[in-house]
Amino acid sequence: MARIDLPPGDELSSWIGLSPIGEGLSVFAEHVYTQSRLSKREFEAARYRVAESNRCVTCLNTRHEDGAEHGIDEDFYAGIGQWPTHPGFSDRERLAIEFAERFCERWTEEDPDFWLRLRAAYSDGEIVDLALQVAELVGAGRIMHMLDIAQTCGLTIHRDNSMVLHPLV
Repeated sequence: MARIDLPPGDELSSWIGLSPIGEGLSVFAEHVYTQSRLSKREFEAARYRVAESNRCVTCLNTRHEDGAEHGIDEDFYAGIGQWPTHPGFSDRERLAIEFAERFCERWTEEDPDFWLRLRAAYSDGEIVDLALQVAELVGAGRIMHMLDIAQTCGLTIHRDNSMVLHPLV
């Protein structure tokens, strides 16, 4: 049960309307999901690592409608916790997961080798895409977890990037 009084509507997004800042978050999130230059697997690998760090039930249970077409299946998600050794990830996917993990849990750690590896695999613009994506996911996920919004639900992300909230059964 949410820790604030939610307006009528979709629990996932109605809380955003309680603040004049909310519209900005909505636009930012829409751009994160529709404008990123990362592959769907790279994006999803980082997104799921953030979900693990945030312990956000909704995010942990979010799946892409067309995930199987991109090799995003339950083995993909199960492997994220063992990303350094799981054989199912490309070097870029591993780096996206590592970036998300560092952003969430080890942001003060200095590791020049990581930055050499990241810059060898990603353009500067892609690194900025990854950083902005992870920042939005960390922030929105932690808001939802802290306010206990939609924490008994999952999402399906459709091909057109629309999202449908569904209760977990």
